[in-house]
Amino acid sequence: MASELELNDFLKSVEKRAFKRMLYQVRDTEAALDIVQDSMMKLCSSYSDKPLTELPMLFQRILSNTMLDWFRRQKTKKSFLLNFSDFNKNAHEDEDFDVLEVLEGLGALEHSQNGAEQDLSQKQTLAIIEKELEKLSPRQRQAFLLRYWEEMDVNETAEIMQCTAGSVKTHCSRAVATLAQALQALGIRP
Repeated sequence: MASELELNDFLKSVEKRAFKRMLYQVRDTEAALDIVQDSMMKLCSSYSDKPLTELPMLFQRILSNTMLDWFRRQKTKKSFLLNFSDFNKNAHEDEDFDVLEVLEGLGALEHSQNGAEQDLSQKQTLAIIEKELEKLSPRQRQAFLLRYWEEMDVNETAEIMQCTAGSVKTHCSRAVATLAQALQALGIRP
């Protein structure tokens, strides 16, 4: 059983990545925050008696289910009332989101001697990748982010997505192929 301190430390360790992942998925800052907060509350209220080693998978599963619930609610709302001005607002809503911040925070970017020129090139490439990620289907994006962002194996991803390992491989393969094709079309070698 995880202690209150261990549970608190675990939640602190996953909150930023969970938020960024949800922001990619739902493309709405407030909704992403709500989904992460709801997921954390569900984990604490229902699974605080579980061992610390089980919490990462439980949290990812809860997070994915909470996100799917959000999408279902949105679909229901839109079936009753379709407001076209909302589409335009959402398209520009997360312009301030910067993948570069995430990668820098994770230590994924190393600055070289080329300095500003290489930084600019990396920022442009990451902006392109971010836009291309948004174009993926929700399932492809979810599989891609779980596998390559969260670094989960195929079986863990399948469990969270509630599908087969083969489906995860298919979604990831299609996502990678789509991203590679888009980058190559822009003259960027993936």
